[in-house]
Amino acid sequence: MTDAEATTAAKSGLRFAVDTGGTFTDLIVGHPDGAVTIHKAPTTPSDPAAGVLDALRIAAEAAGEPLEAYLGRAEIMVHGTTHAINAIVTGRTARTAFITTAGHPDTLVFREGGRQEAFNFTVPYPEPFVPKALTFEVEERILRDGSVHTGLDEAQVAALLGALQAKGVEAIAVCFLWSIVNPAHEIAVGRLIERHLPGVPYTLSHRINPSIREYRRAMSTALDASLKPIMGAYMSGLESRLRDAGFAGRLLVVTSQGGVMDAAHTAEAPVHLINSGPSTAPVGARAYTPPEIADTLIVGDTGGTTFDVSLVRGGRIPRTRETWLGRPLSSHMTGMPSVDTKSIGAGGGSIAWVDSGGLLHVGPISAGAVPGPAAYGQGGTRPTVTDASVILGFIDASFFLGGRMHLDREAAVEAVRRDVAEPLGLTVEEAATAIVGLATENMVQAIMGITVNQGIDPTDAAFIAGGGAAGINCVAIGRRLGCHTVLVPETAAVLAAAGALVSDLMAHYQAMFHTDSRSFDMAGVNAVLAELERRCHAFAESTGTDPATVEIDWSTEARYPDQAWEIEVPLRVSRFRTGDDVAALVADFHKTHREVFAVDDPTSAIETVGWNATARCRIGSSEPGRVRDVPSAATLARRPVYFGGTGWSDAAVYRFEALTGDDAVVGPAVVESAFTSIVIDPGYTARRDATGTLVIDMKREAA
Repeated sequence: MTDAEATTAAKSGLRFAVDTGGTFTDLIVGHPDGAVTIHKAPTTPSDPAAGVLDALRIAAEAAGEPLEAYLGRAEIMVHGTTHAINAIVTGRTARTAFITTAGHPDTLVFREGGRQEAFNFTVPYPEPFVPKALTFEVEERILRDGSVHTGLDEAQVAALLGALQAKGVEAIAVCFLWSIVNPAHEIAVGRLIERHLPGVPYTLSHRINPSIREYRRAMSTALDASLKPIMGAYMSGLESRLRDAGFAGRLLVVTSQGGVMDAAHTAEAPVHLINSGPSTAPVGARAYTPPEIADTLIVGDTGGTTFDVSLVRGGRIPRTRETWLGRPLSSHMTGMPSVDTKSIGAGGGSIAWVDSGGLLHVGPISAGAVPGPAAYGQGGTRPTVTDASVILGFIDASFFLGGRMHLDREAAVEAVRRDVAEPLGLTVEEAATAIVGLATENMVQAIMGITVNQGIDPTDAAFIAGGGAAGINCVAIGRRLGCHTVLVPETAAVLAAAGALVSDLMAHYQAMFHTDSRSFDMAGVNAVLAELERRCHAFAESTGTDPATVEIDWSTEARYPDQAWEIEVPLRVSRFRTGDDVAALVADFHKTHREVFAVDDPTSAIETVGWNATARCRIGSSEPGRVRDVPSAATLARRPVYFGGTGWSDAAVYRFEALTGDDAVVGPAVVESAFTSIVIDPGYTARRDATGTLVIDMKREAA
């Protein structure tokens, strides 16, 4: 079945979106009637595809169908994966050679300047992503105007390729100076690789990341090449196993830009998958939040292993090129545009521990899916946020995953007592409260880094709580930030998967072209934009998408003269025709600069360095589906819940899916679904709106 046939196949088919997390694999199923259903299965770290099939099997059982028949009704499957970033972090990428211009072998060694602690010289710099032993120089040199200073020595390249084979090289990255202006030499090396090393994957820098900054371009090239063997095998293996299980639809993969691409295309450019996991959480938040709620949405996605925070501003999801593979300035940068997210090791499975000085820590180490928290009863003995939440009554031990999994409260009590309460001289309840409170503070600090540090006032924003563990402390986070509203969508437990289900097919194209607003080269810029538009339409045609559903988002990377770094500014037009168009760009730059840095210089000219076009192709409904109703009583049995400062309270318990707009939830209370528990602290009120979202009012406290 071709891509076009799969897309236009039975519109009555099912639509799957799967997000593989560190602890659980989330699945959301879109049904022909517009409803969605949610399912979860434990992630299998040693074999992520097995977790995907387990989640699908659970969904099939819930539908009362054999897995093969159930998958046979599928139209598409969208897969968000951490496989690429995990391969990088664990060092399981391919043995990669780096070929560069003679005289410039240290691009990956020098990186970009900066330290977390400016005067702490005991912190070592990371080793280059490709070791010096696999870095090779070839004679060639192109100047910044595209002219050839030194021709490519093809005989030298051919001899080098023969040597690479003897060294066991599995992939090749090629990055020459100024190839973004004239790529002739990189293209020639690509042809030589195909001739002398057929079957060895390679990446050319001008194709994957035509940006002006040498280190970032070199890093993204090396990352892409190193991921091609492992991601190609993973994608083909996943698709094969799905086909064997009965899936006959179209397999799509979530990209770092918050869109989706065909699995075959992502295997050819796997660097786009590095931030695949958390990139669609803000897409889901935007889809499930009415625009009148707030102009700025703070999106928190709390899973079992990490807490990911992102933003939606004025309906747009901010992107960044400064995506680090670890601690900023102390790790490697991808150099590729991606949804601007910040991740910390703070989730339901984050382990609590007390150091030798008597200081409590929560995370970043996680119990993960195996062995999991102590309460899982699967061999875990160390206390986690989930264990603390069970102790405090936030989570019903008999209703975890809708009752499919029973938690061991006594094991949780013993773990917290032994590792936290006794070392700190606290009761078990006080220790559990301290664990949740510290996890909350860690999350708040992560949010501060992406909001206050960028000139955003959280008191003007709404906090969107996503992820299976989101509801445990969403009110505490909202209170600490001063947000006026906290929202928990009915798909919050699978927010990233929900975002993937409504994401567009997307491809990002960029080109470098420098000009100045004082002497704006309109013809040159328009030529660049025309070429980017051609590439966008070529992509759309290759996907078999109806041209009426194709949209292009335009932006430029601009800066003040002599400024070191650029910022991304959306374009109002796809071509510059008059001076008014240029003036509008300058005004938008000043406005964006003030939003990001809280200062601007309206009297200054601006420079534009790069130009971007993102093709978005609608492949399904952009309307978020409502969760299919599960018959149940709105009010459940009350239970004791422990809150710091007030102690044990007799809290009302509600079923999320059974609440109506007429039901007012007054804290202390817990709102439960099969996949999350939302704790409403004493003095706060909540109500379910017409979209199914639980809206918690942080302004008005009940008497």
